[in-house]
Amino acid sequence: MEKKKIKIGLLPRIIIAIILGIVFGLFMPRAIVRLFVTFNSIFSNFLQFLIPLIIVGLVTPAISDIGKGAGKLLLITVLIAYCDTVFSGLLSYGTSVTVFPKLIGGTTAESVAEFENLEPYFTIQIPPMVDVMAALVFAFTLGLGMAFFGSPSLKRFADEFKDIIVKTIEVVIIPLLPVYIFGIFLGMTHTGQALQVIKVFISIIGVIFILHVFLLVFQYCIAGGIVGKNPFKLLGKMLPAYFTALGTSSSAATIPVTLECTKKNGVSEEIAGFTIPLCATIHLSGSCLKITACAVALMMMQGMPFDFWMFLGFIMMLGVMMVAAPGVPGGAIMAALGVLAAMLGFGEQEQALMIALYITMDNFGTACNVTGDGAIALVMDKLFHRGRQGTPDLQDHVPAGAESGSPAKS
Repeated sequence: MEKKKIKIGLLPRIIIAIILGIVFGLFMPRAIVRLFVTFNSIFSNFLQFLIPLIIVGLVTPAISDIGKGAGKLLLITVLIAYCDTVFSGLLSYGTSVTVFPKLIGGTTAESVAEFENLEPYFTIQIPPMVDVMAALVFAFTLGLGMAFFGSPSLKRFADEFKDIIVKTIEVVIIPLLPVYIFGIFLGMTHTGQALQVIKVFISIIGVIFILHVFLLVFQYCIAGGIVGKNPFKLLGKMLPAYFTALGTSSSAATIPVTLECTKKNGVSEEIAGFTIPLCATIHLSGSCLKITACAVALMMMQGMPFDFWMFLGFIMMLGVMMVAAPGVPGGAIMAALGVLAAMLGFGEQEQALMIALYITMDNFGTACNVTGDGAIALVMDKLFHRGRQGTPDLQDHVPAGAESGSPAKS
């Protein structure tokens, strides 16, 4: 009999890496700690090189696919999903600047930056071919151009390049992330700051979870008011989708369950079959909420200056970048790294801590995203199906890839 391989998910690996980093950092010699600092330096340089390529590879086909869609159904679904994602980011920002100063307390720049005193033995410079903003502008221009002209050969190249980027994330970046996180917490423990940072992390995670619950209740209160139904009953019927996403951390794997729950809420099969796979690609309110809160917390801890207008631009751009999140664990944070660097000035240290914080809550963000898709489906059903003779012709509105729910948020 063949032995079954035990597969450990990314979240457990990240948690194990954090725990081991803290434990080993208490007694490991400085010389060995510097070996991991050296690895982190090389890995970080590779990640910085990859970020513009991730933007081009993921944003270009996503913009092209949406641009090819026609009709009000697609446009209004995209607009509602985008507005909800931006709203969740603003809600997160307002709550964070109000609550986090009390939670973070004395954990400021010095608490985290001491890790920088541990120098690597050597490093390998891998400069990116273009900067992040140039990659963003190029991706938007190329994606919209492909949508307008319908270039099949260019579209095929963009899709194949996207496959290369996604495979690189899956095969190289994701497997090495636990080692990278281990090195970060090993260094912080060696300098005596890790426990203070972990304490703050736990407080932040608690606040973000409460925000997720509030966001879902708010979404279903709006949807319930529009369709004239009890929002809590509507939300209750979506719980199987919520818990499925919580277990799988994949919106793509949850699409069949989300569809069934949405139809039980009275949404027509045609509207549900269109909006749920599409929203699995474009609606990431839970992910935007998490990234914004984590970014505010880390900027406070690092003593970095910020204001509302900086975060407004960041959140609006993040809402677009979320469309490019691939269907791999932690895909949203990978797609967002470029915007974090370009608009908020995040360096290696802040990006590593963002990845650790984000992936620790990845399941809850995915569950929030998926459950919120049902609220959008209710609104779209009210606008486009109920009260009409027959049903809208959805075939003309489905963007490429939406039928299979790919690419999907994570």
